[in-house]
Amino acid sequence: MEFAFPWPMSQGEWLAWSVAAFTLLFGLMMLFAPGLTFRLLRLQTTPNHPEAVAEARATMSGFYVGVGLAAILLAQPLIYLTLGLCWALTAFGRIISMLSDDGNTIYNWLWLALEIVLAALVLSFALGFVA
Repeated sequence: MEFAFPWPMSQGEWLAWSVAAFTLLFGLMMLFAPGLTFRLLRLQTTPNHPEAVAEARATMSGFYVGVGLAAILLAQPLIYLTLGLCWALTAFGRIISMLSDDGNTIYNWLWLALEIVLAALVLSFALGFVA
């Protein structure tokens, strides 16, 4: 059996692939630069809880790297659908936080816009709206 890198062929596939690449890069940043990631996400660790950095390296980066890498290497519509649903549910969680946790800040609005765009780009291809 021969392995070939599945290069995107259509405009829609390029959109989905680009979201997967962004997701992978974001996950790698969490894995190798958790301090920078925490500053970007406006999170702060405390000296008496060093396991918080492990959460960025393990729990947070693992899903981003795993889903992004799977989408890039396998290029299957259902994996792109998974990636799109992950970003859509991330946006949904941010909306719930903005409504419930008094998180109506410009920072949350900017991240919400980014998450909606990422979800829309990949879901438009996965659901067949863009070929």
